[in-house]
Amino acid sequence: MKTIGLVGGMSWESSLEYYKIINNHVNHKLGGLHSAKSIMYSFDFTDLEKLLKEENWKQITTLFIEASRSLQAAGADFIIICSNTGHKSADIIAQNISIPLLHIADVTGKEIRRHKMDKVGIIGTKYTMSSGYIIDRLKNKFGLKIIIPNDNDMNLLNDIIYNELCGGIIRAESREIFKEIINKLISAGAEGIILGCTEIPLLISQKDSSVLLFNTTEIHAKAAVEYALKECVC
Repeated sequence: MKTIGLVGGMSWESSLEYYKIINNHVNHKLGGLHSAKSIMYSFDFTDLEKLLKEENWKQITTLFIEASRSLQAAGADFIIICSNTGHKSADIIAQNISIPLLHIADVTGKEIRRHKMDKVGIIGTKYTMSSGYIIDRLKNKFGLKIIIPNDNDMNLLNDIIYNELCGGIIRAESREIFKEIINKLISAGAEGIILGCTEIPLLISQKDSSVLLFNTTEIHAKAAVEYALKECVC
């Protein structure tokens, strides 16, 4: 079994989900008392949130490279970043380490194509929805058409993610807002919806949507297990 290096803390709520899914999936695959070999570097999210608000991606990237290198030095065989937003720096991070980085968009794109879909909606932070680091990768590598929310809905989603979900706050009113935005994307032609923020599954589940939801947290975490067990080339 390879050792998984997890870059976490964006937020710790979603990092906890990664840890649970990874260990549950290892145990499901191997049985007995098996659990994952893993190492986690967890940021203090307050430090990163300040840099995000300033859009200081140069410093964020530096911190992510340092975290990834520390995991590599500690014995990780490959890296996963436990955040969609954190993947904005993924290509640069990968160039500055000597072990593989398993990209969240790649495993999500493969899963969408496995379901033979061409057009999907995406919800997440404003960085993920308005930048190309996830969307362009899905378009260019997998030929997918991506539908994004309007600017007002982007702001609503972003506020709920940072002001509620990152702090573990779950509100029924916020779930209804998410469901309304998901329905708008479906009306615009989305065959499925990417939950493009690792905190969103804390609030939204399959029962909240009439089309298939692609939970990037679960997809990414399970793909890491398959890679660790050498059962897939990701």
